[in-house]
Amino acid sequence: MALNNMYGARLPQQETMVGAGVQLLVLALLGTAIGMGPAGWLSGLVFAFATWAVLTRALRRTQPRSFGPANRVTLGRSILVGGVTALVADSFESSPPVSLLVGLTAVALILDGVDGKVARRTGTSSALGARFDMEVDAFLILVLSVYVGMSLGPWVLLIGTMRYAFVAAARVLPWLNGELPPSMARKTVAALQGVILLVAGSGLLPYDMNLAAVLTALALLVWSFGRDTLWLWRRNGQGPAERTVENRELHERVPSRELVSVGAASAGSEG
Repeated sequence: MALNNMYGARLPQQETMVGAGVQLLVLALLGTAIGMGPAGWLSGLVFAFATWAVLTRALRRTQPRSFGPANRVTLGRSILVGGVTALVADSFESSPPVSLLVGLTAVALILDGVDGKVARRTGTSSALGARFDMEVDAFLILVLSVYVGMSLGPWVLLIGTMRYAFVAAARVLPWLNGELPPSMARKTVAALQGVILLVAGSGLLPYDMNLAAVLTALALLVWSFGRDTLWLWRRNGQGPAERTVENRELHERVPSRELVSVGAASAGSEG
């Protein structure tokens, strides 16, 4: 039984090794097709190793019985993102084939809507899968913002770094780690970031239209993060001082007979 459990635990880790191997194959194909330079190779290899290392560590910690079909889709997306990363890094040395960059990015964005559906239909949703999906999405947006920023300006990096800034802030302000309610608006804004950056990077639209579109994407993202931050602060971020002020205001507004009923209800809920 112990051997079976050990073997079962190794199977998901073996799939991450297969994913790393496929990533190397994709980099080799890109290198052969476009003559990728050192920057592209280095970025692609670092991405492949980091993905394998982080994912393997997460699997050892959670020890799932299987990797799961949804995670396989996300792993495929991460391989495409690795290719996009290599192409964007290579663009600092030479102009990459835009059609190839757009093609890889478009497939990665389309598959973003597939892994979640697969997880729900197969009953294989997990915290690991959700986090894996989120990290792949965030890194793709970061890479695209770097690419678009080369033509529109470094301010575009605000789009790619905002999520990482939020995570960093949560280390200092733990209340930012609170669970947010589901929001279609949040999902829509997140999806629009990749689409708008892809269109802006494709060069299909004039400069002014690209500028307006990316500024709109940034404004929507600021609104979305700001709304969520405000919700978390109201729910989890108010300290004892703020709550004391609220309680004092409540006593000033509510008649004494109503406070008695409020206190009784509170005591009943605590019991």
